[in-house]
Amino acid sequence: MSGQRIRGRRVLVTGAGSGLGRAIAARFAADGCRVLLTDVNAAAVTEAAAALGGTPDVAALPLDVTDDDAWARARAWCEENWGGLDILVNNAGVAAAGRIDAIPVEDWRWILETNLMSAVRGCRTFVPLLKAQGHGHVVNVASLAGLLTPPAMGSYNVTKAAVVALSDTLRSELTPYGIRTTLVCPGFVRTNLAASVRSPDPAMVDLTNKLVNGSKLSAEEVAAQVVSAVNRGRYLVLTERVGRVAWLAKRYVPGLVHRQTVAAARRLRDRIERGARSGAAQ
Repeated sequence: MSGQRIRGRRVLVTGAGSGLGRAIAARFAADGCRVLLTDVNAAAVTEAAAALGGTPDVAALPLDVTDDDAWARARAWCEENWGGLDILVNNAGVAAAGRIDAIPVEDWRWILETNLMSAVRGCRTFVPLLKAQGHGHVVNVASLAGLLTPPAMGSYNVTKAAVVALSDTLRSELTPYGIRTTLVCPGFVRTNLAASVRSPDPAMVDLTNKLVNGSKLSAEEVAAQVVSAVNRGRYLVLTERVGRVAWLAKRYVPGLVHRQTVAAARRLRDRIERGARSGAAQ
C-alpha cells in the first residue's frame, strides 16, 4: 500500500480515547483517512474524536474490547456507514507487573482478556469482512516486553508475547487473501498506560511509573511509525534504537542477555524486600 493510496482508507482504532490509540487515530486522520475511534470510556473517546475537528470522516464509538456483542456492533457500524473497513488497529491494552507467586489469578484473567483476547476478538470480527473485500490490513500493538520478557512482569509479558505469536501467524495465514499484518512492539512510551497498572508489589508500580514518565519516546512519534509501516506494508515496528539492539542481542547472544536479566531480577528482589521491611517497620 503506497503513501498515496492510504488516503481515504477506513480505519478503526481501539483504545483511542487516550494515549497511543488516540495518537494513532490522529495520525491516520491527518493523512486523510476516515477514522473510527473506539474505547470503553465513552466520554473520553467522544472528546478525542471532537478534538480531531469533528469532521464527517472522524467518528467515535464506545467499545468494550472484552465484549463480543460490542465488537459485532462495531462491525455493523463500519458496514452501515462505510461499507467495510480497510485497517483494523488492535491497540487497547492495560498494564500489570509483579512476581509469579504474587499476582492473583484474577489479575491474570483481567489482563489476558484485555491485552490478548481483545486482539483475537477484533481479528475474528473483521477478518471475514477483509477476506470478502479481498484486501485489508491488521495492526496489532504488542510491546517490546513480549520479545524481551523482563523479570517480574510475567502476566504482561505473556499477553504481549501471545500477540506477537498471533501476528506472526496472521502474517502468513492472511497474505493469500490480500490482507497485510503489522506488529508494533514499542518500549516505554509517554502515555497514561501506567495509570492502569495492577501490581501486588508497590516497588513495581513505582518503577513502571518512573520508566513510562521518563521515556523520551512520545505517543505521536510511535503513531507516525505505525502509519509509515502501514503505508509501506512493513511487518515489524521496533520503535526505538535501544529496543532494536536489545532484541538482536537476545536473538544472537542469549546467554549474555540472560545474565543481565538475572542481575536485574536480583536488584529488583532486593528493592522489593527493602520496601517490605520498611513497610513492616512503620
